[in-house]
Amino acid sequence: MGVVVGLGVGVGLLLVWSAFALPRQPGPRPARPAGRLSRLLAAAGMVEVSATGLLALCALAAVLVGVVAQVITRTPPIAVVFAAMGGYVPIAIVSARARRRQREFAEVWPEAIDNLASAVRAGLSLPDALAGLAVRGPEPLREAFASFALDYQVTGRFTDCLDRLKTTLSDPVGDRVVEGLRIAREVGGGELGKLLRHLSGYLRDEQRTRSELEARQAWAVNGARLAVAAPWVVLLLMSAQPDVIGRYRSTGGVIVLAVGAALCVGAYRVMMRIGRLPTERRILGGTS
Repeated sequence: MGVVVGLGVGVGLLLVWSAFALPRQPGPRPARPAGRLSRLLAAAGMVEVSATGLLALCALAAVLVGVVAQVITRTPPIAVVFAAMGGYVPIAIVSARARRRQREFAEVWPEAIDNLASAVRAGLSLPDALAGLAVRGPEPLREAFASFALDYQVTGRFTDCLDRLKTTLSDPVGDRVVEGLRIAREVGGGELGKLLRHLSGYLRDEQRTRSELEARQAWAVNGARLAVAAPWVVLLLMSAQPDVIGRYRSTGGVIVLAVGAALCVGAYRVMMRIGRLPTERRILGGTS
């Protein structure tokens, strides 16, 4: 009996000593929130491209445009200005693609929800109805729901699959739809059909109103772009006159270019803010 007690005390002391003496394994670090460029790439459907890769492309574009501008104008200050413009082009293209993708999703979400409601009404389970959108759903959404169907078939974890679906979609409307389905799944499916019908009608009304406002505000956006581009197009055309373009090599010319670029950027930002409609933020979208 004494041997057993002594052995137990010794094991207990050994465990206490090991808790303080042995090095602790680092616990899992919390996931860092995605940066602005990563969120932009995800919204554009370019998750395979990293933010570092996009920045590298911007740097390459800036160098190429700067070299071409230097060859044409033989004026370093002007080459620097056009290099900065060229470096922003990849980000502008990705931003335009993200906006276009969001508009496409907003247009087809009501149809996708109607298909989902029909499948649920026909007796399919909610995961099967979502997986069916990979075949019956609108074309822009099929790839995302095909990934969801494969994910759910492999894991069988509906909640985790919904989280990954939100990451794949990276869409504010998609966040609302997914969270609504999650709540309906947790509290029971008795009100699921009614929820889907109300959500479909709300999204149709919202899209109709936004389309009308965008059509009315298009003049402000197009006017801002034209007003910003015009001076630099004229400057580029002036490069055919060496005597005129050479004046920008002086200190006064550099100051004029710097002030002009700052005024153009500021005026463009102001006009875009005036003509921009409120955009829905991904409040439920996590770190994507």
